[in-house]
Amino acid sequence: MAATVNDNDGARAGYGSLLRTRGALSFLLPGFLARQPFAMLTIGILLLVNDTTGSYGTAGTVSATAGVAMALFAPLSGKLADRFGQAAVLMPGVVVHAAAISLLTALALSHAPLWALLAAAVPAGASTPQIGPMVRARWAAKLDGSPLMPTAAAFESVTDEFTFVIGPVLATALCTGVHPAAGLIAEAALTLIGGLVFAFQRGTQPVPTGRAAAGSAEGTSALSVPGVRVLAITMLGIGTVFGGMQVSMTAFTKELGEPGLNGLMYGTFAAGNMIAGIVCGAVAWKSSAQRRLLTAYPLLVLATTPLWAAHALPLLGAAGLLVGLCIAPSLITGYTLVEKLVPASARTEAFTWLTGAVGLGQAAGATVGGRLIDAHGASTGFLVPLGGTALALVVLLGLRKALTPKGESVVAARGVGHREPVSVD
Repeated sequence: MAATVNDNDGARAGYGSLLRTRGALSFLLPGFLARQPFAMLTIGILLLVNDTTGSYGTAGTVSATAGVAMALFAPLSGKLADRFGQAAVLMPGVVVHAAAISLLTALALSHAPLWALLAAAVPAGASTPQIGPMVRARWAAKLDGSPLMPTAAAFESVTDEFTFVIGPVLATALCTGVHPAAGLIAEAALTLIGGLVFAFQRGTQPVPTGRAAAGSAEGTSALSVPGVRVLAITMLGIGTVFGGMQVSMTAFTKELGEPGLNGLMYGTFAAGNMIAGIVCGAVAWKSSAQRRLLTAYPLLVLATTPLWAAHALPLLGAAGLLVGLCIAPSLITGYTLVEKLVPASARTEAFTWLTGAVGLGQAAGATVGGRLIDAHGASTGFLVPLGGTALALVVLLGLRKALTPKGESVVAARGVGHREPVSVD
């Protein structure tokens, strides 16, 4: 992946120029607040249900149910936002989410049966607001065709990872230091307040497409684009890393008698992701996004290999940091490719397919990891990130041609966002 460090020589605009984009801060600040709950939801459920049931398997199942519901309903939310506007989807959605989280919390504290917890987890996950994809769609609407668009993709990935540094640490601190339900209560409050403030920023939302005629381009699902399907599978693999790391680190720190260090350990992993994202955004890549993804993803698979063998917290922290450093390049290039592969009328939906795939993988990772931990101990849960990313890599390599945008066969990049077709079909 050939690259040069951005030297501000005009080859491409950097973060400063991006943040000076007219109207950007009006949606970035409330968007940052509203997206924090996304990183708090599954770990908040995991910690609360584990506290009330004593089972990682049960906690992982309930957490996974919320994650699966979120993944399945996220694309529908994105499609509705494309058609009718983000505010029309967000305003009722955040109210429903806060109510669903309140119900799930009450049921868990009253030691309700598993079926009741699962029933409450479905609306809790399904109503999770898709703030990240909506922010990305706002960037795409403002910067369509601009060399700043890939910079925005890097910035959003850094913001996501900063969220995954703060969110799990905050949720864990609240659950372990205040009350087992405090993490979910804070998640619901942040969702409601941040989501409503973000929704009121109507001036920067993409123009709704309205009701699309049957068979029209606007009525076609983003998932009909082959490249989006391939990217969704790669994100599914990345999700298994998040889910597997969450449940395994929780169990590992508790097994060693240091449950309070769980947030720190997961935060170290997420911090590596954030650091790598910052670096990726400060580099002017000479290779195409497709090639970068095909290079970064195998490195991620290799990085997950030694996790299961770490038997002390310092070793696990170092291994987790390495995994985090390898995730950001794949995430950034994946979201950057959406801007190339998908028409503007379906980008919010496309972004939610990718985000939903991460959530689905996270749910699967938490479920499988929880079962392995209950049966064989904390370290075996770390096999989940390796297995999930390895399977996704097989698909990525086999279907890599789907990531080439129509009309391009070979692309040379003069820095991030400066694509120049070498040959055109």
